[in-house]
Amino acid sequence: MANRSRVSCIGYVNRIRDNILSVNKKSLEPLFEDLKAADCVVCSGSGRSLYSLNAAMSQIALSQIGWRNKVVLTPDDPGFPGKNMYDAAADLERRYKKVLLLMNSGSGYSDDPLVMAQDLAKYIEDRNSNKFRMGLFTSAAESPLAEITSKHGSVVQIKGRGKLKPSLDYSEMGMMGDIFELGTLELMNLMVEAIYRNLEVDDVFDLCEEEFNTIGGLIDANVNSETYTKLVDIMEKRTNVYLGGKGTANEIMKMTGVRLFHIQTVLGDNVFMTRGVNTPHPRAGDLEILMSYSGESKSVVLWCDVLKKFNGTVLSITGKKDSTLANRSDLKIVLEEGSRNGAPRRFYTRAAYVLSPLPVRLAERLESRGLKLPEYILSWYHSVTQ
Repeated sequence: MANRSRVSCIGYVNRIRDNILSVNKKSLEPLFEDLKAADCVVCSGSGRSLYSLNAAMSQIALSQIGWRNKVVLTPDDPGFPGKNMYDAAADLERRYKKVLLLMNSGSGYSDDPLVMAQDLAKYIEDRNSNKFRMGLFTSAAESPLAEITSKHGSVVQIKGRGKLKPSLDYSEMGMMGDIFELGTLELMNLMVEAIYRNLEVDDVFDLCEEEFNTIGGLIDANVNSETYTKLVDIMEKRTNVYLGGKGTANEIMKMTGVRLFHIQTVLGDNVFMTRGVNTPHPRAGDLEILMSYSGESKSVVLWCDVLKKFNGTVLSITGKKDSTLANRSDLKIVLEEGSRNGAPRRFYTRAAYVLSPLPVRLAERLESRGLKLPEYILSWYHSVTQ
């Protein structure tokens, strides 16, 4: 593969771009066609891999035109028709002509998608059904999940971190699963856009190259900004962090929250999803990060107002610079986008990438104060909370 110019000062962003562009087109095409043909997509994964999958597929559910009654489900949805995939499959087969079980797992060993794949494979074999297909994004083409999926669908291998050793250079290597999880988020989002626009699988890679030039510029402009510095200043002190958004924005905030949580926990603080089941009342000095493309979501604006009453600091990420949320926030990041209403948006994946260096910058700040956070500590917190 030819050497490509760097698009960002954050090293792992360039690595992600290169990994997507090196995906085998012949392996991507069958999954691209299955996604296009399916009238029901069932999403499965664990942790940030699931959040990235949900965020990308939610663009199908939110789009008002261009789809033919395509439904997106997860096993956690109240309307999921069964306590497991085997039980649900019979109902799904009655309702839909083509069902795609779409999974995202870097290791290929994640329990939730593996169990769902096993259940669906058993159903297909028991009933001799031809209405189901499976699709998997993974870094491990020889994994148990990949083996099952390949018998009933398509496996797309996308590189993750690989065999790179643990490092304190998070800016270059990312934290744990950054490279895979952010990579699949972007790849899936551009697949959705390509299908919406009636493009072909080859066009996905052209969209990727074009989009990473934009993402790189947005990241560099923000990580070196006064706003980013103020965010790190706040998080370096004793403060809890609250994250909030609705719909797709909420999935992106969950991705951000997982990474911030590992560092904040080391400091004795915590990260909460706004209006979560265990979310406490905020304290003076706490930080809240809110996301809304329009900046007019009433519940999100309300969350902003509540935290400000407690003398906290609010950062908003919006797609409109003059929105109510942006105007009421103490700090703001505006990622304007020219897509038309009802079309898939790039705003959410851009926001995920712009936020992704935040824990990296915090770790770098702490290291400059003499507190090093080796990755094995973050991995331990990850292993006992995921």
